[in-house]
Amino acid sequence: MSLEELYRSVILDHYRNPRRRGSIEGDHVHAEGLNPSCGDEFALDIAVEDGTVVDAAIQGHGCSISQASGSMMAEAIIGKSLLEVDELIHKFKLMMAIEEGENPIDESKPGAVLGDLEALQGVRKFPVRIKCADLPWATLQDALREVTG
Repeated sequence: MSLEELYRSVILDHYRNPRRRGSIEGDHVHAEGLNPSCGDEFALDIAVEDGTVVDAAIQGHGCSISQASGSMMAEAIIGKSLLEVDELIHKFKLMMAIEEGENPIDESKPGAVLGDLEALQGVRKFPVRIKCADLPWATLQDALREVTG
């Protein structure tokens, strides 16, 4: 199986079997995002205790890329401090070439930095789809702004 096929299977698995789908009961922050160019909708609940993300839940619908990105993101942020989540957002946006800077991904060591999230790097070949992959991350940034005030 080629690396591209492996990445495609990871994206499809997260799309067909999204992790952390649902909502959070109790104290949490809710944020919603929309990609009007393709109709993707994404919502995120996060619970933060003592500066650490202790729970996350996703809702929404849209293309496989936006929904898989959200599923992978929700899994990746659990147990991370707000600073670590902010760093993860930055690394993701660098990988997707949304932010200027050096790509944090070492192509010779798949999964070394961002784990399953690296499966989304192939989206860069389709610039119109980058917004799909970024929607959950932009929604997470909105949620973090609510947490930090």
